[in-house]
Amino acid sequence: MRVGYTIFILFLSFSLLGFLNVCNAHRLRYNFYKETCPQANWIVKQIITNETRTNLALGAHLIRMQFHDCFVRGCDGSVLLDTVNNGSKVEKDAIPNRSLKGFDVIDDIKNAIEKVCPNVVSCADILALAARDAVSAPFKRRLWNVALGRRDGRISLASETNGNIPSPFADFTSLLETFNNKTLDVNDLVVLSGAHTIGVAHCGTFSRRLYNFTGKGDADPTLDPTYADILRKQCPSPANPNTIVEMDPGSSRSFDKHYYHILRQNKGLFISDAALLTNKESESIVIRLQRSRGLFFAAFARSMRKMAAIDVLTGNDGEIRRNCRVVNP
Repeated sequence: MRVGYTIFILFLSFSLLGFLNVCNAHRLRYNFYKETCPQANWIVKQIITNETRTNLALGAHLIRMQFHDCFVRGCDGSVLLDTVNNGSKVEKDAIPNRSLKGFDVIDDIKNAIEKVCPNVVSCADILALAARDAVSAPFKRRLWNVALGRRDGRISLASETNGNIPSPFADFTSLLETFNNKTLDVNDLVVLSGAHTIGVAHCGTFSRRLYNFTGKGDADPTLDPTYADILRKQCPSPANPNTIVEMDPGSSRSFDKHYYHILRQNKGLFISDAALLTNKESESIVIRLQRSRGLFFAAFARSMRKMAAIDVLTGNDGEIRRNCRVVNP
């Protein structure tokens, strides 16, 4: 009886947790700041528009930042927090986050909004809007809608990035498990991986595929040999930590479905990219996204809305930070 009762309680707890996550996500609204800060969306768009004129990589920077925020503690702006007074290391101090860029842009947006609507708009919402607007900027239109109403978390721990942020070294099973743990499915995994169509990567994140992959001085056999030769010229061994390479060769500044073309040519940069071809279901999604003219943008918008609602804080949970880098006193 005790075993059965314990299992029932665990099942009930997980069910309630899932229910609460769904309820919180449903509290997000597209017009959340209509009465309290109607200028918020406009301010974000204007600053992002100005920034992207001179920083063409901003879209890649901010969407990566949003991914890394949402996969740890949910979309609560915890990745924006700084370590204070030699305290515990925060998320941005963790190895996967040390190369994140764009924090200064989030600060500029927050400062501008605070002048107009103090203590109203969360840093988590600002990040969600800024990432969308930065990726959308070249298109002169919004690529997806952003529901608002998130509140900011007060906890950020570098140790919690381990096992939560998808690794570029992960195989398919590990990737899917990480996504499933965040209420995302295999379709979301393949679609959101399409964000690798913009941006760059450091040699260390993929150099193992070029040298001594199986311990015999060989390259990853799933990597196109000609492409591997090109990468070796860019990233000689040992890898220079400052050298960067396009994630989507020839298209790293264009947000499109080109990623799926190079993936099927065995030119996916990371082990995690190549992993999408090792499962029949994910491979079929890759093929469908590659062949269809408009499917990628619609699918990406749908998956971004799901991801942006992971474990959000709403209502009286969390806070509205006055400064995105520190919790309120």
